[in-house]
Amino acid sequence: MRYLLTIYRLFLKELLILFRDKVMLLFIIYSFSVAIYIAAAESSTELNNAPIAFVDEDRSALSQRVIDSFYEPRFMAPKHISYDEIDKGMDSGIYTFVVIIPSGFEKTILKGESTEVQVNVDATRMLQAGIGSGYISAIIMQEVNTFFAKTVPPTPINLVTNYKYNPNLVSSWFGSINEVISNILMFSILIAGASLMREKEHGTIEHLLVMPLNSMEIMVAKILSTALVIMLGVVFALFVVVEIFLEVPISGSVALFLFTTFLVLFSTTSMGIFMGTITNSMPQFGMMLILVVLPLLMLSGGITPYESMPTVLQYVMYLSPTTHFMEAAQAILFRGAGLETVWKHLVAIFFIGLFFFAFALLSFKRSVESRS
Repeated sequence: MRYLLTIYRLFLKELLILFRDKVMLLFIIYSFSVAIYIAAAESSTELNNAPIAFVDEDRSALSQRVIDSFYEPRFMAPKHISYDEIDKGMDSGIYTFVVIIPSGFEKTILKGESTEVQVNVDATRMLQAGIGSGYISAIIMQEVNTFFAKTVPPTPINLVTNYKYNPNLVSSWFGSINEVISNILMFSILIAGASLMREKEHGTIEHLLVMPLNSMEIMVAKILSTALVIMLGVVFALFVVVEIFLEVPISGSVALFLFTTFLVLFSTTSMGIFMGTITNSMPQFGMMLILVVLPLLMLSGGITPYESMPTVLQYVMYLSPTTHFMEAAQAILFRGAGLETVWKHLVAIFFIGLFFFAFALLSFKRSVESRS
């Protein structure tokens, strides 16, 4: 009971110190609210209201059908222009895309011969240019195939593609969840390490050393206080920002995701404490944080698929708890996976967390002994 009471009092101390640090507190609130909304809503990769015009030299039923297939919200209402208006409209930024449908377009298609449709793109609008070209190609091919299918016997095989989680492929659905997962990894390391660095710089670590406390009690209190703050931020982000403001449905069990988050926090907070023991100032800790967090986020499967990385790097990252957490979190929230699917990742997170906790505790003990 004395041991638990000591941890509880140190736990309250850590929370009071964090709440008095207005800058850190505002940074955490911003990152689990406004930052998630901006990352999901304002940084969308979808095509939205792209200005497009058509030069219809064929003036057939098929060409009109192709033009009518471009509508909001992907594209603005298509404009009919002449060939001489192309350069003027694109140079002045009125149109991002100008599609030229050649004469004899429908007749050539009905004969089963190939034809060309020219797409002029304003490449100065890089994001719309790259995504829009693919949309235009896919839409024209779909309309031509549908039109051509009416003139030939139907094939015995009809392929139907269904998207289970995100039927409209809205990037905000994935971006918001991935931003929450990334913030968990980043801020757990940041808060735990910053709390230790704050005490080292202010000299309060020496006050703790003269008290009847041991390294385990101090470290466990820092881990639990950081875990509580992160868990509150995650709950707010999921239920308020993601579900209410962004209207993104969560497929899986939030309770299982929170349990997975609690497991990984022992590893990431231990990383933060270890980084705090080997650095002597907050600027050094900030530089160390960049060198550690960015590779973890980039190589754990959140930004690029884990399977697309080199094989050697996959084996190395498999020893990181962030990789297992990323796979388990995405499986739970995206695909609605249950415990029977992600239990291997949970076991891996637990044992890797024990290793990081023991390693950080040993390093923290040595740091405390060197200052005593």
